[in-house]
This record gives sequence, structure tokens and C-alpha cells, in this order.
Amino acid sequence: MGATPAWPPQSTPRLFVDGPLGPGQRRIEGPQAHYLVGVMRTKVGDPVKLFDGASGEWLGVAAAVGKRDLVLDVTEQLRPLEQVPNFWLCAAPLKKGRIDWLAEKACELGVARLVPVVTRRTVVDKPKDERLRAHMIEAAEQCGRTAVPDLADPVKLPALLREWPTERSLFFADETGGEPAMEAMRERTGPAAVLIGPEGGFDAEEREAIRALPQAVGVSLGPRILRADTAAAAAVSLWMAAAGDWR
Repeated sequence: MGATPAWPPQSTPRLFVDGPLGPGQRRIEGPQAHYLVGVMRTKVGDPVKLFDGASGEWLGVAAAVGKRDLVLDVTEQLRPLEQVPNFWLCAAPLKKGRIDWLAEKACELGVARLVPVVTRRTVVDKPKDERLRAHMIEAAEQCGRTAVPDLADPVKLPALLREWPTERSLFFADETGGEPAMEAMRERTGPAAVLIGPEGGFDAEEREAIRALPQAVGVSLGPRILRADTAAAAAVSLWMAAAGDWR
């Protein structure tokens, strides 16, 4: 006798939805309905996995399917909200494409908060929040995450430093050199963040202001020159391995 197939199947589509999830009916409209009905060919009785970034992952079963919308019966919680390390990525906005990639990787790697930081050499000082948020949601849908990073409003570097929380370490990638990143991150536990500058790096005055912050630690990401988006992914990966949930 064959084994009972897993329910819901691994191929079940996943969608992020706004608002709290719980038992009951949920109407899906717009692009998400087009994806389920037009692309995935969802029929009555088919499962859909739902998450809202706050209530974990839930199972929905198609109860009614129209041409432009469908109704799901949300029946049970499949997974609780994941525990996310208390870690922020503070990064200067980059050109379109690279900042989108950075937002995706921030979500995939488990960052709790993405903070765009405007510096003197920042090329783009007003990233489009809606687009960055959409990229993080898409990454969460595809990677099975039940949480989506918070996206902070852009902040100028002086204001970021002035309002920095006293209990949070700030590791900043200093192109002039610093402590080996892995060692520094292992030694300092608790809430933390990494600060990545723009393509041209921090200027001397900015670097001095960062170093003057008691919680700041200049770190080196190795002997090679990294582009800003690569440096961000590398620094987050190092922290996750040294002090986060990769240990």
C-alpha cells in the first residue's frame, strides 16, 4: 500500500497577504488572483499557503474560483511565525537593480530590519519603498519565510548616529581597515547591525563620526574590494554565522 501523499503538497503556491490571518474566509483579488487562477490554474479544493509576516503560515483551500478573484477557506496554521535574529542591515541606497538585489538578499538571509542610510556619496537618496517591499515579499514567498523584514524610512547618516540605540552594536564595513569581522562579531553578543556605505565609500569626516559612536566597531571584510551590495551580503552572512541563527 502506497504512502499517503503529503498535504499540502510541497508544490503548493505561497502568497503574502495583508492583515491578520486566522480561521475563516479570505478573498484574493488583483495580481495575486491572476497568479493563482491564470498561472497556477487553481481549482476548487486546491490548497494555497498564506502568510502575513505576523501570524505564521496558514493553509487556505479554494472554496470558490472566479475569473478575477477567488475565495479561500483558511483552515489551520501550518507553521508559527519564525524567530528572527535581532539584526539590522543599514545600507546606503544603490542604483536600481542593485538595491533590489540587496533587499531580496536581506530577506533571504534573515535580517530583521532594512534601514536605507543617506550618506554624502549616496547616488540614490530616495529609494522606492513599494518596490523594495515587493522584492522582499517575493523573496519570502519563494524561500518559505514566514516573516518579512521591516523597511525603515531613509535616514541621513548624522541622524542615524545621533539616535542610535545604546544597547545595539554597530559593525561598519571600513575600507581603511578594522577588526576581522568574524572575530569582532563573535565577541559582541546581543542586538546588532551592520552599516554599509555607498559605492564611493564613506568620506573621512563620516568615518570619524561613525568611529566616535561608542557602539560602533570598524570591521574588515577581507583583502578584496567588494561592491556595496556584495559587501552587504557578505557582512550579513558573517554575522549570521558568528552570532546569529546559523551557529
